[in-house]
Amino acid sequence: MNKRYSNERVIDGYPNCNALQGDVRWSPGKSIYITLMYLSAIFGGIIYFSWGAFVLFIVSSGITLCFGHSIGMHRKLIHSSFDCPLWLEQVMVYLGTLVGLGGPFTMTKTHDMRDWAQRQSECHDYYGHRQAIWRDGWWQIHCDIHLHNPPEFRFDQRMKTDRFYLWLEKTAIWQQLPWALLFFFVGGWGWLFWGVCARVAVGVTGHWLVGYFAHNRGGQHWKVDGASVQGYDVKFCGLITFGECWHNNHHAFPGSARLGLCENQFDPGWLVLQTLKKCQLVSNLKTPADLPNRPELLPV
Repeated sequence: MNKRYSNERVIDGYPNCNALQGDVRWSPGKSIYITLMYLSAIFGGIIYFSWGAFVLFIVSSGITLCFGHSIGMHRKLIHSSFDCPLWLEQVMVYLGTLVGLGGPFTMTKTHDMRDWAQRQSECHDYYGHRQAIWRDGWWQIHCDIHLHNPPEFRFDQRMKTDRFYLWLEKTAIWQQLPWALLFFFVGGWGWLFWGVCARVAVGVTGHWLVGYFAHNRGGQHWKVDGASVQGYDVKFCGLITFGECWHNNHHAFPGSARLGLCENQFDPGWLVLQTLKKCQLVSNLKTPADLPNRPELLPV
């Protein structure tokens, strides 16, 4: 196994620890939750469609995916690629939880375990997105993987003692409820179905789809030597992914706050961070030039 992986949360020192052997099992709670969101979005969204509800869907999706998932959860909480006040981080992580993929602890562990597995010389197809698209979709959206010999996972002390994050993790599935009630009282059933159900259904599905294509085909500027899974850049998706589609760059420089590194790689998340920097709300924005040299990183 390739041990050239550095992450303080993943401890893979066990002799038999590996990312290859494991079982993919149906996750009832996860599956039922997203299925209800799908059904509500399809039937409720069609029956109670209005342009106002659709605009709410666009705006709320943009806020939760950009400020929440891309900037708050991914670039800040998981990768610490910039500095900001704790209150701002917590607000953005809260918005990231509203995407519907899980709370801060779930998202951090899911991300880091996948990252660890992909950097090994061998990993399970679940981590590599190697199955046919429909099977991979079933696995990622409705199932979980259970490795036979997983590494130890340790959350950092800051997260473990943060009462807000602990509460947010325990109540993640219920965080949609206050917004569902608010949208219903303001705009009726259309706002509820489009502002919550459709937003969650599209957000979760889009997250999987980008992950599937970003690990199977697309442009490359870098290769991580020894890694069983490489990242690819998915063209024309910069806007709708807020920069997360430039995944080859992310595999090469995971600690960079900027994901769109090349010409014509539109990265809205980076533009938002630049704006927040001008407002003196964020600082120490890391780019590849600020990161340690990686001898296993090879140009393509």
